[in-house]
Amino acid sequence: MTIKVKVYSDYVCPFCFLAEKPLEEAVQGRDVDIEWMPFELRPYPNATLRPEEDYLQTTWAQSVYPMAEKMGVEIVLPGVSPQPHTHLAFEGYQYAKEKGKGTAYHERMMRAFFQEEQDIGNIDVLTKLAGEIGLDENGYREAIESGKYEEAHQKALAHAYEEANITAVPTFIIGDTVLAGLYSKEAIEQVIDEELKKQKPIVLSEGMSCGPDGIC
Repeated sequence: MTIKVKVYSDYVCPFCFLAEKPLEEAVQGRDVDIEWMPFELRPYPNATLRPEEDYLQTTWAQSVYPMAEKMGVEIVLPGVSPQPHTHLAFEGYQYAKEKGKGTAYHERMMRAFFQEEQDIGNIDVLTKLAGEIGLDENGYREAIESGKYEEAHQKALAHAYEEANITAVPTFIIGDTVLAGLYSKEAIEQVIDEELKKQKPIVLSEGMSCGPDGIC
């Protein structure tokens, strides 16, 4: 049986980006369905972070870069200042998801920001990135500019904030288990395997029965 994994993340969260590798490795060979769930750390019109600020530079130097190096993941503190709001990118995600390219879109947004320092709050940039994963650029731009998926995105946020009670990202909901934060491949594998075991039917075999050998 398939285990449903919901991953709550924001495109400007470095730990969300780092969390992708152990998750990808953990699900290999397992019957898992991953769904990326929107979560905005600093919703518009709240102020976003500025990479030139000393505290952010310190956080990256002490936490993000050492962890990324240990994991073998290329990442950089993007020079985009202030950092972009992500509501437009997430509305685009709803479009991509509808077209069957939700995972490819999620991965492209993350790489664009944390490896290429692209401004994923800019519609022109978003449209170009959407085209790179095979989405129709005109259709994508129209969907963003018209606000077609704004309601769907707001519902997704309401779910994250009010129903799932997500307070930090990344957060994984694996079956009935919630993991908040960045976890190792081994930890995620263990939870997936435990959840898979829960789904296996319990067979009681003490009663009279016939076996495949024909003996009853």
